[in-house]
Amino acid sequence: VQLQASGGGLVQAGGSLRLSCTASGRTLRDYAVGWFRQAPGKEREFVAAVDWDGGNEESVKEGFAISRDNAKGTVNLGLNNLKPEDTAVYYCAVFAGARYRPGLPTISWGQGTQVTVSS
Repeated sequence: VQLQASGGGLVQAGGSLRLSCTASGRTLRDYAVGWFRQAPGKEREFVAAVDWDGGNEESVKEGFAISRDNAKGTVNLGLNNLKPEDTAVYYCAVFAGARYRPGLPTISWGQGTQVTVSS
């Protein structure tokens, strides 16, 4: 599965963005999908995940919401009330299973999309 993340950009603090993840080569439909981010000088961290059927939406960040539209083949991440510390490259990833659980390994990553939040 080849993933493409899009929707990043420059936004002021308090603003919002909507990131999208799409796949080529194979559908996302059968897999749990997640979003991660990596800020400069920091390790990549988990942000959110969703099961194959849109259930079990899990996010570790208040104001962030993950959703998916299997008919369109997209998994989206809504970022609300952004703060400068949310500045990072955001990546989507496919998990090795249909239902997310902590520790489930990933099998494919997108190239990332840059989110920059100015103060």
